[in-house]
Amino acid sequence: MTHFSHEEISKLEHLYKINLINSCSGFKSANLIGTKSGDGIENVAIFRSVTHVGSEPPLLGVFMRPTTVARNTYDNIKETGFYTLNHVHESIVSEAHHTSAKYDKQISEFDVTSLKSEYKPGIHVPFVATAPVQMHMEFVEEYNIKANGTILIIGKIKALFIQDNLLESDGFVNLSKGNVATINGLDGYAIPKLKERHAYQRPKTTINTQ
Repeated sequence: MTHFSHEEISKLEHLYKINLINSCSGFKSANLIGTKSGDGIENVAIFRSVTHVGSEPPLLGVFMRPTTVARNTYDNIKETGFYTLNHVHESIVSEAHHTSAKYDKQISEFDVTSLKSEYKPGIHVPFVATAPVQMHMEFVEEYNIKANGTILIIGKIKALFIQDNLLESDGFVNLSKGNVATINGLDGYAIPKLKERHAYQRPKTTINTQ
């Protein structure tokens, strides 16, 4: 196996290093975060750091880069308190990835891609039309990560919209049926397929000690 020490990693060429460290942690979720500024300008950007925090209340976290440069998504969330999470599916991967480009706050990524915004009754922030799973999120709190200046945003699911054929009878959301994408590193996209599910595991009553 190829081995990198901490010291060796710190000395790697910049692009090689960020590709290495962003991909070694494994596959990550691919989500488009939709926001709107106080001035009414829509924003949509791809994130690969959304993670489950808890089910009651239903909380999700997302890590955001340091605010040493303009971060339109973060600014809009703090300004309005609301945002949407939208799963990326196979047919919009290229357009979703383009939202990682750094546009001025006055330019909406909906206007420079083929992605379309969608609004639902009583919700003022944009969803991504055709996304098989859409969530309306409310900002709850944030944590500053001192080690590198990143910010962990905690949000509560206010409303959840799921494509009918993805929802199983026990509440499991079968993302394979929606051809939902996952991200490997910064720019590698895959469409995973469900292989099997397993029952809730309990300790064995007998243990083989031989």
